[in-house]
Amino acid sequence: MKRLINRLRGRHYPLTGQIIWLTGASSGIGAALVPVLAAQCRHLVISARDISSLMPIAEQYANVSAMPADVTDPQSLALVAHHIDEVFGYIDTLIANAGTCEYLDVGQFDAALVRRVMHTNFDGLVNTVAAALPLLRASQRGYLVAVSSSVTWLPLPRAEAYGASKAAVDYFAKSLRLDLAQEGIDVSLVAPGFVKTPLTDRNHFAMPMRISAEQAAQAIVAGMQQHQHSIHFPKGFTRILRLLGALPDCLQWPLLKLFTRSQRKPRA
Repeated sequence: MKRLINRLRGRHYPLTGQIIWLTGASSGIGAALVPVLAAQCRHLVISARDISSLMPIAEQYANVSAMPADVTDPQSLALVAHHIDEVFGYIDTLIANAGTCEYLDVGQFDAALVRRVMHTNFDGLVNTVAAALPLLRASQRGYLVAVSSSVTWLPLPRAEAYGASKAAVDYFAKSLRLDLAQEGIDVSLVAPGFVKTPLTDRNHFAMPMRISAEQAAQAIVAGMQQHQHSIHFPKGFTRILRLLGALPDCLQWPLLKLFTRSQRKPRA
């Protein structure tokens, strides 16, 4: 109830003095978050699979440390959690940002692709939460931020694997919010639109209102400082997507079919 009252009053939640763990920090939105977070928090622990990509980032800041961790490998996450526990004893904020994106060609249906994306995006989040939750419970102000996607609001062509994985992230995080509220741990969901990253650079379709990773990082931190339950951006794009997602099927379906035809890859 106190957090609800604070939110209604527009209370500010500064990152000053916080210990933060950020996954998926080697590129894209994760890498762009590092300087914004490091400028405000007490200490930032960053992790990703490739330590060689993390070290040059961490070395730029006195209050940033890097550790290798693959979110699909619970043992590697446990090692990071153990290190944090030994040094700090807790974390105030977990930003579960690690993820991947692959598109499905239903003409050559690849079940392994779907499982691979689900394993990284959903199982990876579950593994990360399992490792970090004891550290969040040890804090006096635990806060979990799960990076999802605005794709969950509206089905898009070839996004079966990615969209399903992020829909699972949404439900999992929202249920966690309910169950962890009694422990004083808050949960936010981040739903970006199109952001310029190494992942989206591989896309071969129009990406309206695409923003930079740096703009995305600023939007995420601004939302975190208010503990917004839904941090979505850019606002113009996400509002349109939400509106389309709220349409009845009789209106939504013709629009989706038209969009699907316009985005369909030509067959050889």
